[in-house]
Amino acid sequence: GRREAASLDALAQLEGAGANGWESVAAAAALVASEADAAKASSKHRHRYGVGDRVLVSLTVMNATLGGAVASDLPFVAEEEGESVAREKIESLKEASTLIPVNKHGFPPGGAPVGSPPLYHQGPYGYVLATVARVHFEEDAQYYTVTRADTETEQRSDAEWMYPLPASELAYESALKAAQTTKKTIEDEKKRLEPAGKRAVEWFKVKVWNRCVGAYRSVRVHTKVQTAKFLYGNTPYSFDLQFTGVNFLVLSSTIYMFIDNVRLAFFSPSSDWAIMILMTVVWSILFIELLFEVLVRPEGYSVLMASEKAYAPSTARFINAFHLFFEVVSLICFVPDLRCLSSGDCGAAVPFSLMAASLNSVLGPSVSDAVRGHLYFITLRLRVFNLVRHWKKMWINHTFDEPLDKGSHVRGYWVPAQGVISLDSQRGKIRTNKKTDSALISTRSIDDSEYGDDGEEERAAKELKRQAKRADKRLSKAATIGTALMVVNSHRAMILIVTIVSILPIIFFAAPHGSTNPASYKSVELLQANNVLVTNEDDVSCQYLETTIHAWVASLAKANVDSNSYAGSERTATHLLWAQLLPARCGMRDDGVITLCPPTYYGSALCDDWGSAAADKVSANSLAERLGLRTGVIASYSVEQTININGNETVFSVSAMFNEGHSVAYVNFSSFLLQVCMLCLILLGLTVLRGDAGHLVLDPLRRMLKIVLRYASNPLAQAEGKRKKKKARSVTDDEMTLDSDSDIEYAEKNELGNYETEQLIRAIARITDLLRKCWGVAGANIISTNLARTQDGKTVLFNPTVAGRRVYALFGFCGITDFPHLLRNLDQDVMNLINDVAKIVHEEVYRWGLGDSGQCNKNLGAAFLMVYRIGDFKEVEEKKARATEVIFTSSEEKSKKTSQAVKRRGRAARKKKTAKELDTLQLASLPGIQAFTDRALLGMLKSFAGLHRDQSIMKWSKDFRLGAGVDAFSLGLLYGMDAGWGVEGAVGSEFKIDATYLSPHVNMASRMMSACKQYGVNILLSQAVEKLLSPQARSKLRHVDTVTVKGSTLAQQIFTYDSRHRGVDFYLFGRSPAQADADSDSYAPNIWNTDQDLKAMRQHISPDFERAFTEGRKAYISGKWDHAISRLEIANRCMIQTALDEGFHEYDVQGFDDQLLKPETPNDEEELIRLREELGDGPCRSLLAYMKQNGGVAPASWRGVRPLTSK
Repeated sequence: GRREAASLDALAQLEGAGANGWESVAAAAALVASEADAAKASSKHRHRYGVGDRVLVSLTVMNATLGGAVASDLPFVAEEEGESVAREKIESLKEASTLIPVNKHGFPPGGAPVGSPPLYHQGPYGYVLATVARVHFEEDAQYYTVTRADTETEQRSDAEWMYPLPASELAYESALKAAQTTKKTIEDEKKRLEPAGKRAVEWFKVKVWNRCVGAYRSVRVHTKVQTAKFLYGNTPYSFDLQFTGVNFLVLSSTIYMFIDNVRLAFFSPSSDWAIMILMTVVWSILFIELLFEVLVRPEGYSVLMASEKAYAPSTARFINAFHLFFEVVSLICFVPDLRCLSSGDCGAAVPFSLMAASLNSVLGPSVSDAVRGHLYFITLRLRVFNLVRHWKKMWINHTFDEPLDKGSHVRGYWVPAQGVISLDSQRGKIRTNKKTDSALISTRSIDDSEYGDDGEEERAAKELKRQAKRADKRLSKAATIGTALMVVNSHRAMILIVTIVSILPIIFFAAPHGSTNPASYKSVELLQANNVLVTNEDDVSCQYLETTIHAWVASLAKANVDSNSYAGSERTATHLLWAQLLPARCGMRDDGVITLCPPTYYGSALCDDWGSAAADKVSANSLAERLGLRTGVIASYSVEQTININGNETVFSVSAMFNEGHSVAYVNFSSFLLQVCMLCLILLGLTVLRGDAGHLVLDPLRRMLKIVLRYASNPLAQAEGKRKKKKARSVTDDEMTLDSDSDIEYAEKNELGNYETEQLIRAIARITDLLRKCWGVAGANIISTNLARTQDGKTVLFNPTVAGRRVYALFGFCGITDFPHLLRNLDQDVMNLINDVAKIVHEEVYRWGLGDSGQCNKNLGAAFLMVYRIGDFKEVEEKKARATEVIFTSSEEKSKKTSQAVKRRGRAARKKKTAKELDTLQLASLPGIQAFTDRALLGMLKSFAGLHRDQSIMKWSKDFRLGAGVDAFSLGLLYGMDAGWGVEGAVGSEFKIDATYLSPHVNMASRMMSACKQYGVNILLSQAVEKLLSPQARSKLRHVDTVTVKGSTLAQQIFTYDSRHRGVDFYLFGRSPAQADADSDSYAPNIWNTDQDLKAMRQHISPDFERAFTEGRKAYISGKWDHAISRLEIANRCMIQTALDEGFHEYDVQGFDDQLLKPETPNDEEELIRLREELGDGPCRSLLAYMKQNGGVAPASWRGVRPLTSK
C-alpha cells in the first residue's frame, strides 16, 4: 500500500510539473508493478468482472494510454493529417479528463460522508469511475475494455489496474460527480455564474471584436504583400510574352478573316491603300505557308491517310485535303481585290470584289445579282478554315505532343515531330524515313566516343527506346482517337456553321426581292412613272411635275444613319448625289438636272457642282472625289421610255446616282459580327465537344490505357489501396504520368459508374491486378514483354514463354510449422488458415521492401517464396559502374574517360560473364545494398511479430480441432534467406506456364528454412545475406554454425536472429497500418536498437549467454569439442535460467525448477525433457547433440564444417 501510494504521488507530481509522455509511462509502469506485487500477495485483486460492472481504474494509466485509444479509433487518413488529428484529439481528451481522482472506495479528498469508516477518508487518490464494456480472453489471461465516465472513451484495462466500486449508491454518486469535474465543466460553471452584462461583453469581445481585429490585420498584411509584389513586378503581376511562328500565323489568319469587313465598315477611303498593303502581305504569308504545308507532307501521304495512322498527332498536323480545298478557294477569291494596287482605286466595285458583292447582295436589283453577291460572302466565310486549322494544330501540339528534346535543332514547326513518315506501297507497311531519322539522331549531340566500338548500336537502341516512350506517352493520352475526334468534329462543325450562316440564306432569294433592298431603283422607277404622265406643259401639269420632283428629291436627299459611325458622317449621309429628268420642260434647266440648291437641296456640298454648266456631265468618280467617298459605293440607275405624242416619238427618262456607302458599311458590319459569331460558335462548339468527348470517352479510355501501360512498363506497380499509402517508383514525364490512386477504386468512385466504359475499366483493372498477383515478380518480364507494342523497333507478337533473364535478388522462404497436422485436422479450412498467414507475411514483405522490390513469387501451401529483386544483370553492372565512377573520379575530363572505359569494360564483361563469375560478383559494393537487405530481413521479422499478435491467427490457437480446446496449439513460421543470382522467366508451354526462378540460391534459401528445425531457431541466414546487412543489423545476428548443405560443397557460415514469442506480448507493440507504413518510410539503421518488436523477441538473450555460446562455438569449430560441450551446456543452462527468472515462458514448471538446471540423465521424465527443449537454446542443443553423437571428440577429418544431410 505504501509503494502504491508513493507511485501515485510521483505520478501526480510529474503531471503537475508538466512531465513528458515517457516519464508518465514510466511512472505508470511503476504503479502497475506495485499493484502486481500487491496482487501476488492478495487474492482479492484477482476479482473477475462482467459487462456492465462499475469499476475504478487507475487514472494515470488510463491517461498514459490515451494515444493507443485514439490511434485505433481514428479513420484512415494520410500520415501527416493522421498525426495532427491524433494530437488534437489527445489534447481534447486530456482537457476532458477529470481533475478530481477518487480513492479505492469512490470518494474524492474530503468527499467521504461524516461518520463513515476511516478507510473512506484515506488515499491514495488516483482512480476514475468506469464501466466494463467488453471482456476479452487471451490464452490464460483476461483483460477488459472499459468506458470512462469522464472522457466517455473506450480503453483497454487489465485486472491489476482495476478495483470494484463498493455497492453503495453514495459511493457511485460521489465517484460520478468527481469524474464529471473537468476543466471544461469548471469553465462552463464559471461562465454560468458570471453576470449577464459581463457575459455579453465577453461574447462581443470573442465573437465580434477579435474577429474584426483579426480580419483587419489579415487584410492589412495581404494588402502590403500584394502592393510590394505589384511595385516590384513579382508574380502574379508579371508576365512573359512568347511569340512563336504558330502565333504569328494565327495572328495573320485572324487579320485575313476580318480585315476586309473591317475596312469597309469602320475605316474611311483614305486608309484603303495602307490596309490593302497589309492585306496583300497577310495574303502572301498565308499563301506561302499553304504552299510549304503541301511541300512538307510526307511521301505517300494519300496512302497514309487511308491507313490506321491517318489520325495520329504526327499525321494530323499536316494539312489535309479538306482544309486545302477550302483555303485555296478562299485565297483565290481574294485575287481580284489585288488589282487596286496597280489601278490605285481600292474603292471601286470591280467584278468579284467585296465592294461589288456588298452592293449586289443588298441592292440587287435582280435575284441573280443578290445570289452572286452572297456567293462571294460565302467565300469570305471560308477564311475561318485557316484560323481553325492553326488553332486545332496548337491544341494537338499542346495536348498530345511531347516537349522539345534538348539539343534538337531539326524539329520545329515545319518539320514533323517524329521524323518524316513514308509508306512502302509494295509491302503495305508503314516505315520511317531513315534519312530523316538519322538527321534527328545526329542533332542530339550524342558523343559517339561515349559508346566506344558499339556506339552506333547503343545509340540506335537508345533512339528506339526514346521513340517507344514517346509512343507510349501518346498512347496513354489516347492521342490518336482524341485527334480523330477533334479533326472530324472540327470538319463537321465548320461545314454545319458555314451552311447555316451562308448557304441557307440563299433560299430567301427565291422570293421576289426576298433579301434585297431596291429602294433606290424603285424610287427612280416611281419618278419615271410620274414623268410619263406629264405630256403637256399647261399650268396644272407643270405644277404637278414640279411638286412631284420636289417631293421626290426631298425624300431621297439624306440617308437615316447613325452619326456616331463612319457610315453616319456627313459624306455618307448624302444619299441622292445627282438626278436628271428628261425631257426638260416646265421651266426646268435645259440639261434636265433636278438636284438644285436652293430650295430643293438644302446645305449640300454639291450645290456648286449642280449649278455648273456641266452638271449633266457629272460622273461617279467626280462625285466620289468631291465627297471623299469610295467609287464603288455610288450606284447609278437610269429608266427611259419612248412615248408617241402627237405623232412624235419622245424619249422620257430618269437618271440618278445614289450614295450607298451606308448600306455597304452596314452590310460589312453585319458580316463582321457574323464572322465573329461564327468563329466563336466553332471554337466554343469544338471546346464543348472536346470536353464531352474527353468526359465520356477519352478519360475512361486514357485510364484503361494507363492501366495497361503501367503494367507493361512496371508489372509490379501496386494499386494503392484505401489503407496503404506506400508509393511505388516515381515515373517521370518522359515515360508517362500515371495516377497514384487505385484504378479499381477510382473507377468505383467515379460518377460515371453506370456507364459501359466504367464497367470496362473495372474489368481491365481487375485483370491486370490479377496478372500481377498471380504471376508475381518472376512474371514481370513476361507481362511487360507481351503487353508492349514494340521491342527493339519490332512489333511484339504474343509469346508467353519468353526467354529468361539473369537477375540478382534476395531469396527468402517462409514455411508453416507442423503443416501435416494442420492439413489432417482442418481439412478444407486449412486454406483459410494459410490465407490468414499469407496476408500477414505478404503485407510486411511488401511494406518493408525497398520501393516495390518485395514481392511474393510462389505460394506453395506450406511455404512462400519471397523475392527482393535487386535488378537484372545489366542494371546491376551499370549501378556498379556508376558508383565506381563517382567514387574514383576527381575531374570532369577524367570522369568522361573513366565513364567510357567503364562502359567498354562493362560491355565486354557482359559478353563473357559465366555462371561462376556471377556467383563471385560483390553485391556488397552496390550503393544502398545495406538498407535494401536490412529492409528485407525486417520484413521477415515483422511478419513473425505480426503472426503472434494478429487476432485472426490467435483464434486458430483456440480451435478445438488443433488444440483440443485447451490452447495447446501455437502456430509457428520458419524463415530462410540467401542472396545471389537467378534466372527469371516462364517454365512451360503455350498451354500452361508458370513464372518462377531457377537458381542454386533459391535452393539454398529452402535449405536454410529446413535447417531451422534442426537448429531449433525461427530464421537462418546464409553468409551471403549476412555480408550485405548493415553493421547495426550484423551486430544482432548470431553465428550458429559453419555448414555445407546437401547438394553443395560450398562451406558457409549460417546466422540467426534470435527470436522468441513465448512470454512476449507483441499485442502491446501493435501499430496501426498508417503508423507501420510511417515506420517503414522512416527506416534508419538504428532501428535495430530502438524497435520494440525487435527488442522484445531478443529479450531472452543475456550477455552471459552470448559470451558462453561464442566460446563454445569457437571451440567446436576449432575441434576442441570437450571444451565446446562444457561451454555450450553452460550457455544452455543460462538460457533456461533467464527464461525462468524473467518469465519468458508460458508453461507450468512447478516441481521442475531445480531439475531443469541439472545435467541431463537417461532417467529424466518426458515432461522434463520437453521443458528443457522449450526453454533451452536450440543451436546449443543441436551442436551438443551432434558432438555427442560423434563421441564428444572431433574426428581426424574435421575442418570446422558440418555437413547437413537433410533437405
